[in-house]
Amino acid sequence: MTKITKDEVEKVANLARLELNGDEINNHAEQLEKILEYIKQLEKIDTVDVPCTTRAIEVINVFRKDEKKDSDCTEKLLELGPSREDKYFKVPKIINE
Repeated sequence: MTKITKDEVEKVANLARLELNGDEINNHAEQLEKILEYIKQLEKIDTVDVPCTTRAIEVINVFRKDEKKDSDCTEKLLELGPSREDKYFKVPKIINE
């Protein structure tokens, strides 16, 4: 088992801007040792025949297919406003010159 020293835990805690007491340092040292042991186990796994992937499960597109549609609804939208002038909504003047 890889032994994590008190100094190493304090250094990591300092980098993470954590203030740890003695019990917390010992606890984190034990946890880091377990994590490193687990990583050693993972390093032993033969992954030569495992294809590279960025996801654990296959991603399926659930969205509809993009299709071009006529979207000229300017006239319908202008009818919704209280007042209009040509192709624009007419609003009260708010800036005095």
